[in-house]
Amino acid sequence: MTVRMTVRLIRTARTAVTAATAVLVTLVSPAAGSVQAAGAATEQPNVERACDTAPAGQARCLALIRTDVHGGLGVRGPAAAAKARVGGADTAETELPAGYGPADLRAAYGLPSTGGEGQTIALVGAYDNPTAESDLAVYRATYGLPPCTADNGCFRKVNQRGDTEPLPASGGPSGWAVETALDLQMASAACPRCDILLVEADEPLMSDLGAAVDTAVALGATVVSNSYGGTEAHGTVGFAKNYSHPGVAVVAASGDSGYTIPPFPASYSSVIAVGGTSLTPADNDRGWQETAWGGSGSGCSAWVDKPAWQPDTDCPGRTIADISAVADPATGPAVYVTTTEQGSGGWTVVGGTSAASPYIAGVIALAGHPAAFSDASRLYSAPAQGLNDVTTGSTGTCHGNYLCTAVPGYDAPTGNGTPNGLSAF
Repeated sequence: MTVRMTVRLIRTARTAVTAATAVLVTLVSPAAGSVQAAGAATEQPNVERACDTAPAGQARCLALIRTDVHGGLGVRGPAAAAKARVGGADTAETELPAGYGPADLRAAYGLPSTGGEGQTIALVGAYDNPTAESDLAVYRATYGLPPCTADNGCFRKVNQRGDTEPLPASGGPSGWAVETALDLQMASAACPRCDILLVEADEPLMSDLGAAVDTAVALGATVVSNSYGGTEAHGTVGFAKNYSHPGVAVVAASGDSGYTIPPFPASYSSVIAVGGTSLTPADNDRGWQETAWGGSGSGCSAWVDKPAWQPDTDCPGRTIADISAVADPATGPAVYVTTTEQGSGGWTVVGGTSAASPYIAGVIALAGHPAAFSDASRLYSAPAQGLNDVTTGSTGTCHGNYLCTAVPGYDAPTGNGTPNGLSAF
């Protein structure tokens, strides 16, 4: 059975509403003879999903946390040394944390250190992270980024109705607090001068998260990032309206289960779906190299029709992803989070496409043209030099097809590539 035949059968399964999930799983299982997910996200040693599998009707955060990196508490690097000198202390943690920091990512993606003034990046998640602002302060101080606080007007935290109180219950035990810290810090890494709006849904229900996106837009967000995913199934398309806001860029992670049926909201045609790469230093002109990360979500939607601007031929529905950035936990960013059930908290490394989504949201805001991203169409006509074409790596077994294999030009694991400066944005 060919990949194209399998995808068409998947879309035919939409008529079997009462058995949709079972049919879809059967059609993409190894037993079907053509498609199997890489599952790389769960196969990597010393990596755990921050959030457990979500029940039907809910979304799961997509952060992947390294369990072998415990960097301690507090400000690190030159900022810590300067603070120690002022305070007369004898010692300080002068080395930067493990994992990539903002300067590393700027170098890898050719981004300027200034820009983004007047833009507001909204990060949508579930439950409350009570230490979100203080953790962000440690991260930004460590890397020399300007303060972003409620006091100076840069940072706001609200519930899904847009109110500052009451906030949802704490999400520490659920893992969503790790996701929130990752989102805030990756957006900051890409656009240090952007304002940040954190919108916390009461629960990870599709209805609550969709309402939180609507609230973010109503409060002035110019870019909205969503680092979570739910199983695409009958009824999923009913929430597409919450993720369609002309003039506002809505970005979502493509998932961390390799080649499989895409998750919502990344599969919506109004959303920019962000896949993931493995990023490492290299002895070349760029100084870096990227391959498709094996866990990056890629595939063909069974429920969302093909957008007119998406030209690939082997998927009759919406293909994800559109663009990508670093996501592999083995080559992931440094994150500071103190509300967590994974260890004692502090500096660690977190990955997943939920790292790539807020970073791309920050890049869009940094470029200053988010109104041009009511969907991902701009990325399909972007100048070739504006994106790094990722041509190696795969997310599963599909006999070399672009739906799970990185190839020259467009492919589902990495989309149209990764940022190379801002000309594509």
